[in-house]
Amino acid sequence: MSFGIRFEAWGKYALFSRPEMKTERVSYDLITPSAARGLIEAVYWHPGMKWVIDSIYVCNPIRFTNIRRNEVSQKISASNVREVMNGKNAPLYLNASELIQQRASLVLTDVRYIISAHFEMTKKASAEDTPDKFYAMTCERLKGGQHFSQPYFGCREFSANVRLFEGALPPVPEGLAGRQELGYMLYDMDYSDPGDIRPMFFRAALVDGMLDLKDCGVVS
Repeated sequence: MSFGIRFEAWGKYALFSRPEMKTERVSYDLITPSAARGLIEAVYWHPGMKWVIDSIYVCNPIRFTNIRRNEVSQKISASNVREVMNGKNAPLYLNASELIQQRASLVLTDVRYIISAHFEMTKKASAEDTPDKFYAMTCERLKGGQHFSQPYFGCREFSANVRLFEGALPPVPEGLAGRQELGYMLYDMDYSDPGDIRPMFFRAALVDGMLDLKDCGVVS
């Protein structure tokens, strides 16, 4: 029995930031594999399983819009947290009113994807953890609109709707027929060495709206 699953995700805005851009955020043309994995992990995740994204189908034409977003210029440092844990009297918060910055962002609008994924069992699975159990629970949560945390498209303010998808794929959207090369795209982060976490990239190409991630040639 196959334990692959197909789900649909949609929302008003999305921002999958290109790492080569600096101050102003610019989105990739579509959701990255790591962001797609984050969607299904928000619905159901367990230490005994590992989600793998197989393909992403773009349902709507790719459209961008410019917006301005509020961000903070700093983040709480890990060294500051360690010092407080060791007895130092220092604040463990950011004053957003003092650190707020308004930045321009080039974001996607009116996005809708059909994502195919499967999971692999890990060494952390117990004897009671079976593929059948994980598959049934994931489908049940997708059908019921349940999730452990709010799924989002790149940034938490861009919430995503997620549900189980069954049936045939919709027609290829306007402007996405044929093959389109999208250049290098972030695939995921390599956490195999916690002391040397590295980004992994691949050459993304849409074929009739489909991004096939099987044997996509990931490089780090």
